[in-house]
Amino acid sequence: MNAGSPPSRRRTHAGEARWVQWTLIGVAVAFVLLFLVLPLAAVFAEALRKGFGAYLAALREPDAVSAIVLTLVTAAIAVPLNLVFGVAAAWCIAKYEFRGKAFLITLVDLPFSVSPVVAGLVYVLVFGAHGWFGPWLAAHDIKVIFAVPGIVLATIFVTLPFIARELIPLMQAQGSEEEQAAIVLGATGWQTFWRVTLPNIKWGLLYGVILCNARAMGEFGAVSVVSGHIRGQTNTMPLHVEVLYNEYQSAAAFAVASLLALLALLTLAVKSVAKSTARSAA
Repeated sequence: MNAGSPPSRRRTHAGEARWVQWTLIGVAVAFVLLFLVLPLAAVFAEALRKGFGAYLAALREPDAVSAIVLTLVTAAIAVPLNLVFGVAAAWCIAKYEFRGKAFLITLVDLPFSVSPVVAGLVYVLVFGAHGWFGPWLAAHDIKVIFAVPGIVLATIFVTLPFIARELIPLMQAQGSEEEQAAIVLGATGWQTFWRVTLPNIKWGLLYGVILCNARAMGEFGAVSVVSGHIRGQTNTMPLHVEVLYNEYQSAAAFAVASLLALLALLTLAVKSVAKSTARSAA
């Protein structure tokens, strides 16, 4: 490129004209502002429309408190279980060759392709009053559908791939040479995992847990099918927002929705901090 080239014809280091670069940046910024920032701002504006006192009152309402607690409890159960499954599945897929490996990968990815509503209907078919195990569960006074266990099961299903899918490519890229060296030097399986494998995957594991937790707290479709929408008992925060909005309590609905948005933003902030820390450590 000549030093005297007109600005309109100058090119970036990637070979694109400068105007193309700025056009793409402008389109991306406009898209983010229109479809992400503006809706979030509208949620908070509507939530605070009647004042901060009304906002706090909507969050302190007993049904809202119950929905918040149930959402946090569901995530607190589903995420650790998916953590165990994700590490085990990623270890098997990345470190070993066995018959049925491709099928296992397909099963891990299944929740990405199946509608959450369909997943909820499957649980109703299996555990509902007229389902496969329904009569046995009723005879033993065990409630799964329209109760907390059903909500947890549905949440586990839809969040199952997040941790495994974060770890599988990371473990495959790292290989198994370090683990084999540790075993040759006399380390046990647990020692190898805690001292070799876990330090190598800790940041990917953290990303997966953060994404899994965010998905668990925001799940609507599958939970809606299995919960029964019982106010104060089986309504999570997304379901409580729907109930309030359908009852024309828009300010209260947006107040709870804003809390969900704050949790999402907090998740994003934690992920960004973790990513920066990982880069600094590298």
